[in-house]
Amino acid sequence: MNADVFLDLFRGQEALLEGHFLLSSGLHSRGYLQSALVLQDPCQSERLGQAIADKLRHFEATSVLTPALGGVIIGHETARALGIRCLFVERKEGEFKLCRGFAIEPGERIVIVEDVLTTGGSTRETIKVARAVGAHVVAAASIIDRSVPKADLKDVDVPFFSLARISLHTYTPESCPLCDEGVPLTKPGSR
Repeated sequence: MNADVFLDLFRGQEALLEGHFLLSSGLHSRGYLQSALVLQDPCQSERLGQAIADKLRHFEATSVLTPALGGVIIGHETARALGIRCLFVERKEGEFKLCRGFAIEPGERIVIVEDVLTTGGSTRETIKVARAVGAHVVAAASIIDRSVPKADLKDVDVPFFSLARISLHTYTPESCPLCDEGVPLTKPGSR
């Protein structure tokens, strides 16, 4: 399947929104991808997880690690397709941590999976958690890469894959033309 098929899933579920959005990264944007609307369908979730797993299979990971909340469903489906376990990190006191009794062994081969990559911040934070306990992060992936300019994870030495790429520009709050126009700001994310 090509990237258009995955973007059409978002369009078909009215999950590609237009307006003035406050993203989890703190940036503003005219567009927002509400992946929960796509992932609410177990068949679509399974299909997307399988597609990501196909890109990651050759890394021979032993676990998927994903940032909560947005990455949990797609991380789980990817792990299921790979036949490995899925763990997630969640924010406690402003930073990602392993909770709920999750443990990662030193040397464990981890892939990071999330729903939408905007700046790569959540992926980098998740990598940091895995590496802090001695895991080897072998790759990262997302359903959609919406970064502008295109993000890469070379600074953390991790190959990155996505099923589709869409250019949705982001703005700092200080340079946002939508703020200047007085367009009301919506915060649809989980943070």
